[in-house]
Amino acid sequence: MVTSMFCASSSPITSLLYPKAQTKSNSKRFSSLRASLPVSDNKLKVEYTPWLIVGLGNPGLKYYGTRHNIGFEMIDHIARAMEISMNTIQSKALVGIGSVGEVPILLVKPQAYMNFSGESVGPLAAYYQIPLRHILMIYDDMGLPNGVLRLQPKGGHSQHNGLKNVTEHLNGCRGYPRLSIGIGNPPGNMDMKAFLLQKFSPLERKQIDAGLEQGVEGVKTLVEEGFSDSISRFNLKQKYKFHTV
Repeated sequence: MVTSMFCASSSPITSLLYPKAQTKSNSKRFSSLRASLPVSDNKLKVEYTPWLIVGLGNPGLKYYGTRHNIGFEMIDHIARAMEISMNTIQSKALVGIGSVGEVPILLVKPQAYMNFSGESVGPLAAYYQIPLRHILMIYDDMGLPNGVLRLQPKGGHSQHNGLKNVTEHLNGCRGYPRLSIGIGNPPGNMDMKAFLLQKFSPLERKQIDAGLEQGVEGVKTLVEEGFSDSISRFNLKQKYKFHTV
């Protein structure tokens, strides 16, 4: 279980926090991701706080391409765009280490199934000492139209079992960012579980693919600028992107 340090994360951290022990490959890659912030004293060197970016989903071919696995797909898109190899297994998760610009990031796909995602997120956040405000969760959202995205600095679990489990493993703290990806609602009286494990129609797939490309840009902006005016414009654009005027 993660300690209460994640609840109190409002103070800025100016240095990259290394874990107490790392594998050689991880240590080498993290130590190369140093960068200076714009400060008046050029002799003062600081390092960016890393981001833990987690996509929620279920492992295995059975779930590949289903609505409930859209978080995994988003991680795959980010990994390709940033040329990050997802080649490390740690804390029951598939992990890739890289950067967005000068900012270090860890991409994570938990492998313990959706409802136990926190078993990966909690230990990884504690091991790498990631503050709560830099833990980005990416997941499917039936409350949004298919392919529409929303970036928020915090929120509830919205009856999403994966998100709920993550919150439990962060000592109940909910103040972590999240990128929710709309998958629409089940049609008619269709069972919700069946809907979540269903693949997208050709039209829905086209909308989702466009959303994933926009999501990569949204994540890059968030990592480099935080919750700025750019994120507000991103959310506004997403809200109306399927509406014609």
